[in-house]
Amino acid sequence: MIRMTFAEKVYDVVRKVPKGKVTTYKAIAKALNTKAYRAVGQALRCNPYAPEVPCHRVICSDGSIGGFEGKKKGKEIQKKINLLQDEGMAIINNKIDKRYFFKPPASP
Repeated sequence: MIRMTFAEKVYDVVRKVPKGKVTTYKAIAKALNTKAYRAVGQALRCNPYAPEVPCHRVICSDGSIGGFEGKKKGKEIQKKINLLQDEGMAIINNKIDKRYFFKPPASP
């Protein structure tokens, strides 16, 4: 059996987030049966598989945009907002409505 790194497990979960939906760092951690929310963010910051692994679809639990490409503000965040809007999501006051939230299935 091939063992996956934590980051590879994160990427595997994020691949399952459908277009037009978002999930949270916390939901990904829960799907992996861990509380390592920040480690999820670190793995996504270094995502070598974008756009196949759509890390732009991962946001904060309160609906705020969070980081993107290792940044928390600036043109990187605007790029994330643009990607989400291109998928049909409405962003108001830098937050995404809960109706767009997707709960990833538990990972084995």
